Amino acid sequence: MLHTDTARTVYEAFVASAATYPDRPFFHVPRAAAKGYSDTAVEIAYAPALERVNAIAAALTAAGVLRGHRIALMLGNRVECFLHYLALTAIGASAVPLNAEATPAESAHVLRDSGSALVIAWPEHHALLAQVGALLATVPPVGAPEAPLPRVTMPTRTDGEEVALMYTSGSTGDPKGCILSNRYMMVMGRWYVGIGGPCALTPGAERLITPLPLVHMNALATSGTAMVLTGGCIVQLDRFHPSTWWQSVRESRATVVHYLGVMPAMLLQAPLSEQDREHCVKFGFGAGVLPKHHANFEARFGFPLIESWSMTEVGGAAAVVANVEPRHVGTRCFGKAEAFMRARIVDDAGRDVAPGEPGELLVCRAGPDPRDGFFSGYANKPALTDEAWAGGWFHTGDVVRQGEDGSFHFVDRKKSIVRRSGENIASLEVEGAITQLPQVEGVGVGPVDDDIRGEEVMAVIRLRAGEPATLQTALALFAAAGERLAYFKLPGWIAFVDALPLTPSQKLQRGTLKTLSRDLVAQGRAFDLRDRKKRPAAQGTH
Repeated sequence: MLHTDTARTVYEAFVASAATYPDRPFFHVPRAAAKGYSDTAVEIAYAPALERVNAIAAALTAAGVLRGHRIALMLGNRVECFLHYLALTAIGASAVPLNAEATPAESAHVLRDSGSALVIAWPEHHALLAQVGALLATVPPVGAPEAPLPRVTMPTRTDGEEVALMYTSGSTGDPKGCILSNRYMMVMGRWYVGIGGPCALTPGAERLITPLPLVHMNALATSGTAMVLTGGCIVQLDRFHPSTWWQSVRESRATVVHYLGVMPAMLLQAPLSEQDREHCVKFGFGAGVLPKHHANFEARFGFPLIESWSMTEVGGAAAVVANVEPRHVGTRCFGKAEAFMRARIVDDAGRDVAPGEPGELLVCRAGPDPRDGFFSGYANKPALTDEAWAGGWFHTGDVVRQGEDGSFHFVDRKKSIVRRSGENIASLEVEGAITQLPQVEGVGVGPVDDDIRGEEVMAVIRLRAGEPATLQTALALFAAAGERLAYFKLPGWIAFVDALPLTPSQKLQRGTLKTLSRDLVAQGRAFDLRDRKKRPAAQGTH
């Protein structure tokens, strides 16, 4: 029996782990990841971490934060972000993670849609938040960690069961807020703890290294909750740095690695080294490794990359993992449906497809409540929530096929999504930004294959009469779009066409657009702007 088995909330699990493993490390930031704010690696044990969590909770309560409030956090991948999240769960309030790399308009949408009553951010981000505030009719007060917090006066927004509101890109344009409850977090963490096999976790012993951002469910809900439940240590990077990755793995004594498909591709580009297997890693856990890299990576670095599938809406309630042989390495296999869930693969008419044929994956929980452990819905969007659950099944938007042994293999995305370096980028959001530019008559945005990042954003543009289809025009559009979109959402490829592929009702033919985009790149008729997509230097340490 695990020491956290009776815990009902993330905070209760953390209290139990602090009592069982008071002196064991809870959170570690390697030296290379902490260099923007510390001269050494940062580490804190469970007992002192609990003291800080309780002190933060007291400060939040004194500032007027109540059960049901939503509090936005722009604290990056630092320990303070996780401590504030835990403090909010202790109160019954909800964390709304903010990405400091988002544009002011994107952050304004999150604050407006969430109704956040307070923003807690590092002082260096307060100027950015002032720009965000200028776009809002109601501006929440802004505070900083370890400083007196401003008074909270805005009303509560939840019933107190919500612990996080996490925004995810979707095919409807603006990011949607996924309501995540304590039940969601505990189901997610306990699923991971229980999968076993090559992914078996030893209580009080694991050190899980992740470069994934705490604004995403993988780091906050999956690895974070699993480590809290088992008394393990979260080894949190600011982001993925290929040049210092193995140094951080070795120095942190990491036993588990979380990855995205872009990471194996980049790490395999490094020259062979006698140190390639000088590490303590037992397994890697992630999704999206390119088939041509999967076996090569395992052979070179000496540990398996365990492919899995989930999404923010699904969590651990219908998660799938390829942790049992045969794993079908190099085939985009992510495992079989387990007994706790139900799954179907259907065509566009909602009919089950023949064995081996591709179709959309539908999932739900087995038992009396098909939504048990899933997200609680999209904030302020009940109609979209109902649409996603049409017929009592959650419609994932992912196209998969099932092999002869029942294993699922990822094929494509049905939704208008570009999956770049682990980021889900909504085509409609990028199209909306580019359409506003005066030179543009029409635009279609979709994915093209990329050997390093899995997919890249491509914009196929019809220009207004008289606008030249030149590199200078492409650069001007790229720069103008950069004022509206975060850097990773910008088109890495731009091509100009005389006409876009449209249906008789003037809607984009997404399948034809994808084929056209691939052909334009292959024929050298697109401008390659990938090198211009740069992370803002001032925010690189967060």
